[in-house]
Amino acid sequence: MVWVLGVIVRYCVLLPLRVTLAFVGISFLVIGTTLVGQLPESSLRNRLSELVHLTCCRICVRALSGTIHYHNKQYRPQKGGICVANHTSPIDVLILTTDGCYAMVGQVHGGLMGIIQRAMVKSCPHVWFERSEMKDRHLVTKRLREHIADKKKLPILIFPEGTCINNTSVMMFKKGSFEIGGTIYPVAIKYNPQFGDAFWNSSKYNMVSYLLRMMTSWAIVCDVWYMPPMTREEGEDAVQFANRVKSAIAIQGGLTELPWDGGLKRAKVKDTFKEEQQKNYSKMIVGNGSLNSELD
Repeated sequence: MVWVLGVIVRYCVLLPLRVTLAFVGISFLVIGTTLVGQLPESSLRNRLSELVHLTCCRICVRALSGTIHYHNKQYRPQKGGICVANHTSPIDVLILTTDGCYAMVGQVHGGLMGIIQRAMVKSCPHVWFERSEMKDRHLVTKRLREHIADKKKLPILIFPEGTCINNTSVMMFKKGSFEIGGTIYPVAIKYNPQFGDAFWNSSKYNMVSYLLRMMTSWAIVCDVWYMPPMTREEGEDAVQFANRVKSAIAIQGGLTELPWDGGLKRAKVKDTFKEEQQKNYSKMIVGNGSLNSELD
């Protein structure tokens, strides 16, 4: 009886209210950013743009009954920096933008997402790339460096794992984000699965199914930890810097640190990786065999 009552409340009461709130938030975002984008470049336009982004993202978070606890707010990312966070769900962007504005980095999409992207970039310097441009690392790096060189622009928000991880671990950080230079502001995000699982398993659920699961859960509860800014040390390469930031995020969020590439959950393992493991295994076997022979 309790379970049936819960289903009725979530699907017949909460879901319609949440869909309505989400529609209002997205509509205000598209209309607000389009109108603000018509204003000439000025500090007033920037303030209005941030106000529109913050307000609309907060409305969308309310549509998920989001309960967010922010820690160490004195370390919030500053303009001209790069915010780096672990990635569990597409709503990570909403979670962070509820407490501050960021310049998004991503690929240009079509459909509703494309409409939102085109509206947002009119009032805020988001960095969108065409599919062909995303494969050109030098072009991506160049545009990101140009962005952070302007200390008046919003901090860039990047998820270096490149894919959603299941809220228990932090996987390999792609080194590209750490080759740009500038100050890195690490952020750890940890969801409480007791009221709703925020992890998006894209191989199992499409976006519509995932959003339906989110909007029919009781609530989305999470903690966000802002961490002291980090810079690349002398003699440290991009991979070492990425691993140092990843370790700090894992420790702060109580997550397991793993060296694997999260993208392997979709892609086939390269033959070179297989051969390397086979060589290591054969060396181990040969080494044990030699040791046993000596003992005999």
